[in-house]
Amino acid sequence: MIRFLLGLFAAVAIAAPAHAERVRDLGQFQGVRSNQLTGYGVVVGLAGTGDDNLEYLTQAMKGATARMGLQLPPGVSPGLKNAAAVIVTADLPAFAKPGQRIDVTVSTLGKAKSLRGGSLVVTPLIGADGQIYAMAQGNLAVGGLGVSGKDGSKLTVNVPTVGRIADGASVERAVATGFDTGDTVRYNLAAPDFLTANRVRDAINAMLPGTASVEDAVTIALRLPADTDTRSGLMAAIEMIEVTPAETPAKVIVNSRTGTVVINSAVRLSPAAISHGKLTVRIDESPRVVQPGPFSRGETAVEQSSQIDLEEERATVANFQPGASLAEIVDALNRLGVGPSDLVAILEGLKQAGALKAEMVIL
Repeated sequence: MIRFLLGLFAAVAIAAPAHAERVRDLGQFQGVRSNQLTGYGVVVGLAGTGDDNLEYLTQAMKGATARMGLQLPPGVSPGLKNAAAVIVTADLPAFAKPGQRIDVTVSTLGKAKSLRGGSLVVTPLIGADGQIYAMAQGNLAVGGLGVSGKDGSKLTVNVPTVGRIADGASVERAVATGFDTGDTVRYNLAAPDFLTANRVRDAINAMLPGTASVEDAVTIALRLPADTDTRSGLMAAIEMIEVTPAETPAKVIVNSRTGTVVINSAVRLSPAAISHGKLTVRIDESPRVVQPGPFSRGETAVEQSSQIDLEEERATVANFQPGASLAEIVDALNRLGVGPSDLVAILEGLKQAGALKAEMVIL
């Protein structure tokens, strides 16, 4: 019941009246975004918690030592308990320039138990186009802890196989954003909505007449001067314009794992009646031991004894008038004493009956 009430509290919060938001909070300019980088590397300096003799780790170490002029003899497979093969990931921010620093996350790839105390060997970070955009290296900060005893007992706190390096990578190549090319800059809404797109266009044209036009439910095209200084100033001003977005479409979100149900303020019901009751069946088993009579040569036996009780609560009926609001729905469901599992069944029934005018999302 607590999770259901939390869901209703969230629904009431969503039901607040629409208010103006800044354009920058509704979406972003096309091309002005981060890019994902990935690399394969080796962490060394571990206290016996590494991968040990994994083939791909051995190959990586041979490659790393070969770059420094050290060639391992053929057939030699060094024990590498103090090293671990890792995947290095990072987000390259928009307009990042060579020489700037970015944070990286380091995660184990094999059987390493912990990265605590390790240091990442220089690792190239590659973009989706296969080009190197940054180089990562440095000492790891690990928030987890993992220890084990000789008897097999283990203790793990948080996740010791993932670490971060603050400012652990140096940017080597910039990503073209298209900000300074072409006559048109495009602004993309985070959620597609024709009404919101039209309101953003009207707000921009009120400040800069003839600048904005709607291309579709997501994109607003902006005709801005080619001079980058003037263009950036106008884009900054556009981002701070306040717009009242369209009301969110009617939606019911059900989290089947936690039992949380969230109903937004746009949900409405057609005329409907809901009956909710409870049927309880109780079965009590009372086996009884039966002893044979004296000198009867009988055997001890178990006699089964069952008692079945049926209890049915009086069903309560809630009647919804046309266009019932969120508050009316919540009050009626509370009067019925509906729990999370029953609520999901009721909402699905209303949806099937055509009385619930909302999209249902099952998480």
